[in-house]
Amino acid sequence: MKSYSLNELNDVLNGVVVGDTLRQITAAEQLEKAKECQISFIGNKKYERLWSESKAPIAIVNKDISILPGVDRAFIKVDNVDLALAQLLTLFAPKMPVFKTDIHPNATIDCTAVINEGAQIAAGCVIGANVVIGKNVKLYPNVTVLDDSTIGDHTILWSGVVVRERSHIGQFCILHPNAVIGADGFGFTPSPEFGLVKIPQIGNVVIGNYVEIGANSCVDRGKFSATIIGDGCKIDNLVQIGHNCELGKFCIMAGNSGLAGSVTLKDFVVIGGSASIKDHVTIGQGAVVGAGSGVTGDVEAGKTVLGYPAQEAKTTLRQWAALKQLVTNRTKN
Repeated sequence: MKSYSLNELNDVLNGVVVGDTLRQITAAEQLEKAKECQISFIGNKKYERLWSESKAPIAIVNKDISILPGVDRAFIKVDNVDLALAQLLTLFAPKMPVFKTDIHPNATIDCTAVINEGAQIAAGCVIGANVVIGKNVKLYPNVTVLDDSTIGDHTILWSGVVVRERSHIGQFCILHPNAVIGADGFGFTPSPEFGLVKIPQIGNVVIGNYVEIGANSCVDRGKFSATIIGDGCKIDNLVQIGHNCELGKFCIMAGNSGLAGSVTLKDFVVIGGSASIKDHVTIGQGAVVGAGSGVTGDVEAGKTVLGYPAQEAKTTLRQWAALKQLVTNRTKN
């Protein structure tokens, strides 16, 4: 079991130590659940009240913390608790599942596929014609990568991922179990004779570098050209991205949110959980869409919108407050 002293932890976090303890730390945990061998964190002053009851001997805290750690306890003060916590958790992260052989004999690999140095391919994987697998890529069991697709260096595809034909995934990406890249876009047109006629989706998907896509999420291929996911985007579980959408850099989409076809997200857009974006809408750089919102029109850069239909958050909150007051008044009467 890994264990670290206060000073060893601060060598990684490079914070300011307040207080002292000789206790060895073997894990991280939230304040209420922490034991005497675990480090915790206080990211907001409103949680200071929980420290006195916590058993954690050490906490990572923001520099504006107003309490003292107490006897045989210590704080490591940092500029950003969330970033420090990310560094900390890498210390205690368990090892990834181990490949006993780089290329499992039960993987099916087309003779035209190119498998670069250091790539590891587990049992049950299927690699199609003319696929290129980059250096140090990891494909866990039962991954499918179909014809003419490329997987960039150091990318990880977890079990059950499907990458449809002609899709291109960048370097240092992570695709979680059962994510589907390049499924057909949802395109049909009414026909008096045949009811609904399927519109062929002949485009593809292009994913940048350092992208993470959650379990059971789907990125549909373009109708004509490409559905594009920019560098550094983080997509949660159960997210739908429709055909011909274009995401800029470092966009975030929380779970159960969805983009209809041909939506554009500029850089650093945040889409809250269960939010829905209408087709052909553009969300400006740095804009935020609140959880559960329905966006039916373009959103200006830097704006925060909320509600269904979505409008500027301050307006929605005022309307909700007025409605609540109206109900309260009627109840009193």
